Amino acid sequence: MEEMNNSGVEKEFDLRVFWGIIRKNIILIIVASLVFAGVFFAYSKFFITKQYEANAVLIVNNMNATDGKNYATTAELSAAQTLADVSAILIKEEPVLEPVIKNLGLNTTVDSLSKKISVSSLNSTQVIKITMRDSDATRAKNVVAEITKVAPPIIKDTVKAGSVEVVRDSKISNNGAPVSPNSMRNGIIGGLVGFVLIIVFVFVRELTNNTFKTEDDVLNSLNIPLLGIIPFVDAKEFNKSV
Repeated sequence: MEEMNNSGVEKEFDLRVFWGIIRKNIILIIVASLVFAGVFFAYSKFFITKQYEANAVLIVNNMNATDGKNYATTAELSAAQTLADVSAILIKEEPVLEPVIKNLGLNTTVDSLSKKISVSSLNSTQVIKITMRDSDATRAKNVVAEITKVAPPIIKDTVKAGSVEVVRDSKISNNGAPVSPNSMRNGIIGGLVGFVLIIVFVFVRELTNNTFKTEDDVLNSLNIPLLGIIPFVDAKEFNKSV
């Protein structure tokens, strides 16, 4: 029973010490967190290149409109989904991107352009979404629009798709605003980083400090009664009193 009581007292004491360190350095902690948040926010806002995003949607069908059918079987839908996956890969390759670069007069390579483009089938269907991120919103929109013109005949000839149609034309995402960087989110992350770093600094400084500054430091550390205090006397004040 006595051991349990001692454990409880020790735990309470540790929590008091922890809170005491935090409270003693609360201004420093707040200021450091705000400074880090401000630095991260400002860096994101003024020094990181803004990125814009444009996208368009295509649909790949396994059957041709001239087949005379107005329905698709499960097998045909499954085949169309497979064609969509293959088409998504083909769109980022040279047969499609090289004509796009030439038609728009872009000063870039196929590899560089391909890295800015992402193509994926939506929800494992035959619907394909083409997305491009670039520092120029108009250029991103134009590239995606040109892909929707160049890609369909190439896809039909290469993977033998029945038809490739544009579901939604190229448009700039996020109402024309940059999609990256997120300055507010980076500011919050910076504040958290600053908070963690200053907490670590404060506790390391306190734990490595072996000096006694107050009566409580003596009582808490040595656990012995305090007999008296030697006051600090300023030399000038002492000379005046003599």
